[in-house]
Amino acid sequence: MKFDMGRAWNEATAMVGANKELLAVIAGIFIFLPNLALALLVPEMMTGPAEVNPEDPMAAFQAFYADNGIWFLLLGIIQSVGTLSLLALLHDRRPTVGEAIRTGLITLIPYIAAQILLVLGLSIVLGVPVGVAAGLGGPAAGVLVGLLAFVIFAYVMVKFSLVSPEMVIGANLNPITALRNSWRLTKGNSLRLFGFYLLLAIGVIVVGIVISMISGLFVAMLGQNTAGLLVGGALSGIIAAIWSVLIVCVLAAVYKQLAGPSAEAVSEAFE
Repeated sequence: MKFDMGRAWNEATAMVGANKELLAVIAGIFIFLPNLALALLVPEMMTGPAEVNPEDPMAAFQAFYADNGIWFLLLGIIQSVGTLSLLALLHDRRPTVGEAIRTGLITLIPYIAAQILLVLGLSIVLGVPVGVAAGLGGPAAGVLVGLLAFVIFAYVMVKFSLVSPEMVIGANLNPITALRNSWRLTKGNSLRLFGFYLLLAIGVIVVGIVISMISGLFVAMLGQNTAGLLVGGALSGIIAAIWSVLIVCVLAAVYKQLAGPSAEAVSEAFE
């Protein structure tokens, strides 16, 4: 089946409109509130590291993420449950919020397992060649092979972009099978999907930069006190929630288009 970008976008926006109240509840619990809490627990999220050495600017950021890694890990887990729960809401059988959250919790471990398999595979297939090239051929060879590895990485991520909807909407909790089915569903449409995702990513990045600047401005104006952090964290949380809902709806629309109608959708059509 040839992937239709316009149809996918229209179906994604239609899903947002049809389920906005339920989507807002889950996005508020699992996306907005955790981001707001992180802004209060880790104020540097709004302003960046306090001291940056001009001679080694990356050292401050590495230390920052090392010191606060546990919070980012917890945020990632909570948001993963939220994302999977949002996907569950878009199932054709129309679950309740409680059922969707339960599905997200049940799917979390298999989803993490699939991500671990993907990371390990990419580390071996891409990381090892880049390291060998840099070690044997010097920095220039490392950069050249690194660029090639990036292209392959982008291709692979497109091929496995439907793992989460395959697990939730397709009710397939086997990590290996979910990875294989995502690869199969995207066959013949990788370039179109890449273009579609790229346009979406550009929008996310541009809006994210603008919101980060606005949040930082509020924190700078109000100071690193509770009021400033609340305003900045709330803005970041709202945007993160909105984009999470949109991206989930896009993935669900892409999956439903390429996988075809579910049994529930077919039965509804004949009722």
